[in-house]
Amino acid sequence: MTAKQKQEELGKTLWEIANNLRGAMNADDFRDYMLSFLFLRYLSDNYENSVKKELGSDYPTLAENDKRTPLSIWYKENPEFIIEFEKQMRRKVHYVIEPHYLWSSISELARTQHEDLLKTLQRGFKYIENESFENSFKGLFSEINLDSEKLGKNYEARNEKLCKIITQIAVGIADFSTDSDTLGDAYEYLIGQFAAGSGKKAGEFYTPQQLSTILSEIVTLDSQNPKAGKKKKINKVLDFACGSGSLLLNVKNKIEKSGGTLSRIYGQEKNITTYNLARMNMLLHGVKDSEFEIFHGDTLKNDWDILNEMNPAKKVEFDAIVANPPFSLRWDASEAMSEDFRFKNYGLAPKSAADFAFLLHGFHFLSDEGTMAIILPHGVLFRGGAEQRIRTKLLKDNNIDTVIGLPSNLFFSTGIPVCILILKKCKKEDDVLFINASERYKKEKRQNILRNGDVEKGEKNDILEIINTYKNRPEKVERYARRVPMEEIVKNEFNLNISRYVSTAKPEPIIDLKEVNEKLVDIEKKATKSLNEHNEYLKELGLKTI
Repeated sequence: MTAKQKQEELGKTLWEIANNLRGAMNADDFRDYMLSFLFLRYLSDNYENSVKKELGSDYPTLAENDKRTPLSIWYKENPEFIIEFEKQMRRKVHYVIEPHYLWSSISELARTQHEDLLKTLQRGFKYIENESFENSFKGLFSEINLDSEKLGKNYEARNEKLCKIITQIAVGIADFSTDSDTLGDAYEYLIGQFAAGSGKKAGEFYTPQQLSTILSEIVTLDSQNPKAGKKKKINKVLDFACGSGSLLLNVKNKIEKSGGTLSRIYGQEKNITTYNLARMNMLLHGVKDSEFEIFHGDTLKNDWDILNEMNPAKKVEFDAIVANPPFSLRWDASEAMSEDFRFKNYGLAPKSAADFAFLLHGFHFLSDEGTMAIILPHGVLFRGGAEQRIRTKLLKDNNIDTVIGLPSNLFFSTGIPVCILILKKCKKEDDVLFINASERYKKEKRQNILRNGDVEKGEKNDILEIINTYKNRPEKVERYARRVPMEEIVKNEFNLNISRYVSTAKPEPIIDLKEVNEKLVDIEKKATKSLNEHNEYLKELGLKTI
């Protein structure tokens, strides 16, 4: 079984457990329990493996029937060394977990139906939030209400339910690897499955993996010369509507896979549940707490201190920005906002749709050598009024590099067609590349998906086609892509509706009228000849002619 198959198998196993166990509980609520336990399992296993290496021959060996954790025995036998040991572990793995809060201890309490399981979990979650890491992860488990009546009407019922959930998870994943890649991918799989089942709410935290791949591939390419391939280094990457953080993790994966480095990850998220998901997701994928910063706050109000620096000389800038903000969100476009440093040179997006407000927020913090890729509803390309004015300025300043039109119904949350806008502050080309990928997809049940087949086997790969077209920037690809000079866009009054520039319609075949006439004349002659011959036969037979 390949690594990918193992990851998929683990994801399916966990999803099956979730379906079996949640009962009457809402899928969104159960998601928080399931993912939190998976997160605890990862932290614990990673920590215990590091402890084993650190202690070497001093790591206790237990008898087969001894269900205690080796670390609990070491703590008991070496109380005078605990403080120094924990300091060392913080240096090595950046966090500490006391023995009784490890997954192995928790799952043993669950297996034996121990009455203290719930209380131990509560204390363990608080410990991880406030004491495990150098950086406080306050509120990390705030959405996990272990006193909720959804788990049971009283303490005993809730404790029993938790014992059942944790035991099944422990059994279900016992045979699978607990490295960050395997468990991290399973985590992503579960997020996707929960998203698929939660309808419109899903848009709050989940960008389909296929779109995430396109955005992350694009922003990690050399901004001035994408053909040259990947950047060697990205200092900072930002997603200002980061959801569960999968887009940011994808950028990290793409740059590191090509041998490059990413120094630091920044994300912002308004929804508290999703914000906690993102922090867990980072840690679960092996990103150290010193390597990322996720902020809980309102992007449009710009309430993050590090981004609210009025002095231009101290402004934080990012080499890569990715985002899939909420589509056409109503927002407070007050008079005071018109003086905000992010908007004042462009004007305010209308109150009815914050799409351009999100775009301008990100664009303000883009470095001169950076690339920004943002998913927006198709309407931003052609809507008039304030949006037209913003679009016009961005085009006149040569900041819009590429417009990618995507098929409808790619998202769990909406069926509307969307586009990807690629923006740069210092752009080499003076035209705009249009890619019309609206008809390149496969229909699957209720969802449209971009095909990701093996090109070498002759299979369709819509994702790779988009990335390669952006990378190579061809003059024209029939019914798919075209570089459009600014003069043509000006003539169209800065309307970026993709079908104006790249039509997917198949041209009507050209009809040669002379040729058609000659054929008709010939047919007429043959018909006349045949009729005359037929009448001759009728005459011979003494019958009436036609």
